[in-house]
Amino acid sequence: MPYRFADIILPVAVSGRFTYIIPDNLRGSIIPGARVLVQLGNRKLYSGIAAKLHNEDPGLKNIRPIMELSDKVQVVNDKQLKFWHWMSDYYMCSEGEVMNAALPSILLPEGVTSSPVIDRYKPREERFIELARHFSDEELNEILDKLKKAPKQEQALSAYLHLTDFNSNSEIKPVRLSLLIKESSASPAVIDALTRKGILSSVSLRVTRLDEHGTEREPLSKLSENQQIAYKSIQNKFTSNEVVLLHGVTSSGKTEIYIHLIEEQLKLGKQVLYMLPEIALTTQIIRRLQKHFGKVTGVYHSRFNEQEKVEIWEKVADDNPGTGYRLILGVRSSLFLPFSNLGLVIVDEEHDGSYKQHDPAPRYHGRDSAIMLAAIHGAKTILGSASPSIESYHNALIGKYGLETVMERFGKINLPAMIIANTREAYRKKQMVSHFTPELLHAVDDALGHNEQVILFQNRRGFSPYIECPECGWIPVCVQCAVNLTYHKGINKLVCHYCGYSTPVLSKCSSCGSTGLATRGFGTEKIEDEIKIVFPAAVTGRMDQDTTRNKNSFDKIIKAFEEHRIDILIGTQMISKGLDFENLTVVGILNADNMMNYPDFRAHERSFQLMEQVSGRAGRRKKLGKVVIQTSDPSNKIIRLVLRHDYEGLYKLQAEERKVFSYPPFCRMIRITVKHKERASLNHYAGLLGDDLKKAFGKRVLGPEFPVISQVQLWFIKTLLIKIEKERPLARAKEMILESIARLEKEKGAGALKIAVDVDPY
Repeated sequence: MPYRFADIILPVAVSGRFTYIIPDNLRGSIIPGARVLVQLGNRKLYSGIAAKLHNEDPGLKNIRPIMELSDKVQVVNDKQLKFWHWMSDYYMCSEGEVMNAALPSILLPEGVTSSPVIDRYKPREERFIELARHFSDEELNEILDKLKKAPKQEQALSAYLHLTDFNSNSEIKPVRLSLLIKESSASPAVIDALTRKGILSSVSLRVTRLDEHGTEREPLSKLSENQQIAYKSIQNKFTSNEVVLLHGVTSSGKTEIYIHLIEEQLKLGKQVLYMLPEIALTTQIIRRLQKHFGKVTGVYHSRFNEQEKVEIWEKVADDNPGTGYRLILGVRSSLFLPFSNLGLVIVDEEHDGSYKQHDPAPRYHGRDSAIMLAAIHGAKTILGSASPSIESYHNALIGKYGLETVMERFGKINLPAMIIANTREAYRKKQMVSHFTPELLHAVDDALGHNEQVILFQNRRGFSPYIECPECGWIPVCVQCAVNLTYHKGINKLVCHYCGYSTPVLSKCSSCGSTGLATRGFGTEKIEDEIKIVFPAAVTGRMDQDTTRNKNSFDKIIKAFEEHRIDILIGTQMISKGLDFENLTVVGILNADNMMNYPDFRAHERSFQLMEQVSGRAGRRKKLGKVVIQTSDPSNKIIRLVLRHDYEGLYKLQAEERKVFSYPPFCRMIRITVKHKERASLNHYAGLLGDDLKKAFGKRVLGPEFPVISQVQLWFIKTLLIKIEKERPLARAKEMILESIARLEKEKGAGALKIAVDVDPY
């Protein structure tokens, strides 16, 4: 008997699913995972996903019917629905918010009852030319003879026959009109003349928007002895562990081990997801993967437009090994693709903070969600890093994950020489040239003299962090956020890095009228400016958010550096991750101090990871690399650990501190952010929520407090942090939190509040 009701997931931030009646004309046609069009409220129309079909009458007076079935096939498969449900439950958000993050927005057209909803996805079509019918060799020779009087037409037909390698036994093949015009030097009018004569015909065919690459596949490289041992060990560990952590020093050849594990899964007919934290990394690695795995390899990240995302979605859902994607290389959002048969998930650079989604909901962690996705598919997960997160390393030490360690660089290349440059001493002795110590200048000069390349790392973009009046100390701040404006010299503007507000640079102080405004601090833009003065003959490049806004800008910068068209590359943390340059011998870390002094329990861990990762870019081939770390505190314990590449030392230090003060991995954390446009109202409501939570959690509740940035886009912000012991049931704690929030929302005037819950907010 056909089902009468359907529970629909709609792309709205409301918990639960919406029940609709299936009209008679659609009964038996709707399947779970298909898109449907429904009405919500008086006028609004939404595209939703049919999650469950049933005959349980919800007992409501008015149940609206489903208006339209958008697809007769599953757009979202059963495993995805299971994953969405887990994510909404674990990260305390609605399935609709997960759906919004998961599906390309173009698949979710919305509208109002007074006008039709138009599907915005349009397959791309192009004009192709083919033979009008199957001609014999004699007929074609006769046609070519007759066309001698029209040499342009003869040339066009000959070009078509050559392009299709035509013979009388072959099938008729279409050729792109644009290609035929290019190859035959004919005009469109010439082709039209041949179609009018009934020799050729014009057809419109669907073409892909995605880059198509060749199918020539190179055999896999032979693993070194160390890599082979690690590869076999990982295979063995997968028999008893679902997750294995591969802890390998920078340039130890982790990617080559991944490639062999991928090959193994593809031979079994499985799909593989290879996750990276940053789009910049996909450029180099995709070339390596396509070289071995050809056209079954796809890429997915935010720089694709919505039409392209739909095509990638379709190719991942395609079960045909000849036309579908079997291997996907992507950032955290690639988790949501419609995999049907995952065998392996690789999370490379698993420690990286970019895997965490902060806003909007779902505020998920890519690494942890990847482990769950793999579990739903019955697949294995490999986490890789030269400096693993404390949480993952802890899980490996207690046996929850398998642990495989590779402590030697590929080809027995030595780790780079580490040099500490004391900026405080250099300033005192007047040896600093701009922001560069003598040690760094000497290393850069030496590298350039040997025709080698340099990377300079400064984890702050812009020209200067802020502008200050030397007379009265006034600093321009954002009109919408409680943050100093950053000076960008290239566009001659002050910019807020939180909301995007910008204003022209002021000619005088708004407080005292002084005209002597001065820049303070330095960002990547200023470093680029000043390195050009110190080394005028060197070609410099910059890689940060400002220079990589366009879709292919990462590729262009990385390719230019690979081809040695750039001598010195200046960048933020995106240059620290996984990149491999043959001729790079010197890495300069310009200000190690500002990373370590951030008020966050992970500041030291993150600083170690960043310095370890960026130093790992140097000397990855035959030449010994050199890393210069500029700091005003050479005795800092984290810098001393980086000098020795002592990850175990970092883990022991961090684990001891976190156990004493109850931080992850020894507890769980949930952060609640409360926002209001009025400061006094925020204080009142955040206080009420804090008091209510303290009744349930006592001293485990920290706050409410104003965070470091206490106002963004005119919203004042307060946060509460709840620490939950590992042995306490997390599900019950979440219920109690949601009950407290629900009580607050019933308070008079609380409708003006914005409340966000972030599970594992680190």
